[in-house]
Amino acid sequence: MKLNKKILSLILSLTLGVTVLTGCSNNSSSSKNETKKIGITQLVEHPALDQTKKGFIEGLEENGFKEGENIEIDFQNAQNDNPTSQTIASNFANDKKDLIFAISTPSAQAALNATKDIPIVFTAVTDPVEAGLVKSNESSENNVTGTSDAIPVEKSLELIKKFVPNVKTIGVVCNTSEINSKLQIDRLKKVAKKEGINVVDKGVTQANEVNQAVASIVKESDVIFTPTDNLVASSMPIITKIATENKIPVIGSEKGHVENGALACNGISYKELGKKAGEMAAKILKGESKPSELPVVTLDDTETIINKNVMDELGIKNPVL
Repeated sequence: MKLNKKILSLILSLTLGVTVLTGCSNNSSSSKNETKKIGITQLVEHPALDQTKKGFIEGLEENGFKEGENIEIDFQNAQNDNPTSQTIASNFANDKKDLIFAISTPSAQAALNATKDIPIVFTAVTDPVEAGLVKSNESSENNVTGTSDAIPVEKSLELIKKFVPNVKTIGVVCNTSEINSKLQIDRLKKVAKKEGINVVDKGVTQANEVNQAVASIVKESDVIFTPTDNLVASSMPIITKIATENKIPVIGSEKGHVENGALACNGISYKELGKKAGEMAAKILKGESKPSELPVVTLDDTETIINKNVMDELGIKNPVL
């Protein structure tokens, strides 16, 4: 009888031990295969920003994170409304996302306002320092990092001069609430002044103001320059239609501008910009790096893209590029 009790006690001990070990194994496996929650907040829908999202997801996949397997993506579009961007960011923070991907300067600013703990990776931000997102491009010193779409305006001015050699006045339509636009225009004015070229800018705050602004600016400009401005990007069909009807060429800042009627641009690949952001996000999700340890990335390679149909309509010859 005593022997039976000993055997029974031994069996119970072994069973308990196996249960504990199995539980530990399951917990370890669960932690290893835990699904990461990513919130993507985008200010507005237009080709450049859409491409960054596509590139971001591609960058994640190439580094071991695939939707439906080990990441869950919650995509929200603010429809070009800043208060909505803030609401989206607050919801992501309350939902305790593992990472927030912010597409555009306003989206990134809203995300940083919402959380100082959740890692934030931004893209399509022209100057993250001036936007108050990072302390420096080398180290943010906070929970933010990302990729910048900054392009030297000198390259855009060179392109303008090739298509319009006798340019005297450059017109610019911009969103007065976007700091990235102000920075680009200030820089353009500075470099253009050295060339004896005047820059006239017309500010807008919403889409229904664009038509009147462009109609006004074509009367005093030899060419129109469109910066990497989200409101401008979504209004390109209106801008280019009025400009082309008045025989005024439009020089854009990215491929989407040209696809929507601009004559040409010297721009970067926004898909590649998003892909770089995806690679950075993967390092953060793997625990390999903190956002503050990842410098802001810019792309050095630019590509000249020409809309030949618009060139023919304006009667402009293709310069040697």
